[in-house]
This record gives sequence, structure tokens and C-alpha cells, in this order.
Amino acid sequence: MSNKPFDMELFLAGVLTGSHATRERHLRQAKAIQAAISKRWYRDNPWAWQRKHLDWFLNQHLNQRTESTRFYYLLTVHLLTIRLDKSWHFKKASRRSAFIEDAALTTLHKVKTGKE
Repeated sequence: MSNKPFDMELFLAGVLTGSHATRERHLRQAKAIQAAISKRWYRDNPWAWQRKHLDWFLNQHLNQRTESTRFYYLLTVHLLTIRLDKSWHFKKASRRSAFIEDAALTTLHKVKTGKE
């Protein structure tokens, strides 16, 4: 068994498009995603990832980052999903939209249960 580190650049080579700076950003972010998932779940190989790992990264690991940073990571996650040939979809997670969704769900629950 090889202890050679996973080559994220080679993994993403077929799906990386755009300017040099854009490709470098996606690669840098993909490596950051890989490092975070590896640290949390000991899975450094994207082929071993599940949807929940990327969902955790977007919604928990990045929860203190700016909305624009989270958006750019969402784009990178989209590329990883394409490369993994998965049909996973992730919504843009923003603090404001999460607050609005929570309020809507609370209101819906009150309407369904008849409790105020």
C-alpha cells in the first residue's frame, strides 16, 4: 500500500477551466477541503468522500467565513462533484438565508401544530 499523498491537481485536471488564477483558486480551495475532511474524518481521498463530508465543510467548517468566501468554495465543491460524477447538489449557505429558513420552519411548525 502506498503512502503517497493524493494528487488533487491530477484529480481535477479534467474539470478545471477558466483563467490561470481561477484554476489556481479552485486547486487551492480543493486542497483546503481535502485537508479539513482528512483531519475530521481521516479520508484524504475524494473517492472515499460522502455527500455529508462536503455538506459539513460548507455549512460547519466555513460557518464563520464571509458569504463571498463560502460562495467561492461552493463553486469548488461543484467541480469536485462533477469530477466524482455525483448528482449531489448543495445550496448556497448564508447566515441570513439560514436565519430566514429557520424562521419559516418555526412558523410552519406553529401553523401545523396550532401552537403559538
